[in-house]
Amino acid sequence: MSNKHKSNLGGLVYSTNPNLIQPTPMEEQALLPKNLQRLKIKLDSKQRAGKLVTLIEGFEGPEKDLEELGKLLKTKCGTGGTVKDGLILIQGDYKEKILKWLKDLGYVLSK
Repeated sequence: MSNKHKSNLGGLVYSTNPNLIQPTPMEEQALLPKNLQRLKIKLDSKQRAGKLVTLIEGFEGPEKDLEELGKLLKTKCGTGGTVKDGLILIQGDYKEKILKWLKDLGYVLSK
């Protein structure tokens, strides 16, 4: 079926229920200023066949901003990685470099 025949009903086709409550869109989480962010950096190799990844967790804000920070760090490290479940994963041991870059950007790092 082509896209021009599909409607954008969000999965609801028809309901006779007069008390049907439409789901409200989720509010985007507000971005905290960098000096109020409490980021944690740690090395991890669990479930990764012994390969190290650098994890950055504790970011509070919209997913879009988290992805931008992840992309910036991957570019600076010159390596791959991903952003998922509120975590930034950078392939390899870049803990010290990322620590320095985040401090230079104005983030507060917790231990």
